[in-house]
Amino acid sequence: MKPQLRKWLRALLLIAGAAGLSALAASPPQAEVRSDTVRLLAACDSLRYRTLTHNDFVAVAEDLGVDVPTIRAVAYVEAGKACAGFNPDNTPIINFDLTMFQRFAAKRGINLSKYRKKYPVVFSPPNIKRYGSYQSAQYARLEAAMEINKQIALESTFWGMFQIGGFNYKLCGCKSVEEFVSLMSFSCGEQLELFAQLIKAVKYDGYLRRREWAKFAAAYNGPNYRKRSYDVRLANAYRKFAAE
Repeated sequence: MKPQLRKWLRALLLIAGAAGLSALAASPPQAEVRSDTVRLLAACDSLRYRTLTHNDFVAVAEDLGVDVPTIRAVAYVEAGKACAGFNPDNTPIINFDLTMFQRFAAKRGINLSKYRKKYPVVFSPPNIKRYGSYQSAQYARLEAAMEINKQIALESTFWGMFQIGGFNYKLCGCKSVEEFVSLMSFSCGEQLELFAQLIKAVKYDGYLRRREWAKFAAAYNGPNYRKRSYDVRLANAYRKFAAE
């Protein structure tokens, strides 16, 4: 698929996701759409939060110039076997990073000390006991941080199945961090696409085309990649998917 066409389709999907299926399910047209069809559409709509499809892998593989087993192997190793990018409530998985928040605030000349009393949750570890889950605790921190500075808070958070930092929004092909978050919040397929755009922007895609697993692992995971055997796991995953 041509990159320009894919961008156009992504824009259409965002519009449909925001106003299409949800509106249809809320008030289906009289006589044209049966109730079981509406339920099917709603179920299909919810699947975008749960799984990567074969078409998702094919589209991104074509975009990167690699075969499908390669991108499946990368997703399997980097995002886990389930490739989970969303919580049960359909919000994207996040990790708010206080160190990044403090660093970005300092660069923008924002004195965070005056906010510690009003927003203590931002500066404390995730309180699972209070909020019920790790993700709920992280969202509480993010929401409070956004009260201090929305831009910095979103940039200081790692998003989705690949845990891409919001500060990478430009490398992911987005014009703003808000656009980045919107796409991250739309579907597993969009999370994979954002990951692919990042890989292309930092020129790691060549390693994948040549299946240079160690070089890709070192570039993406850092010099300690051997401790978790990223390169070996990538090679093994590739062989598994190539044999299917």
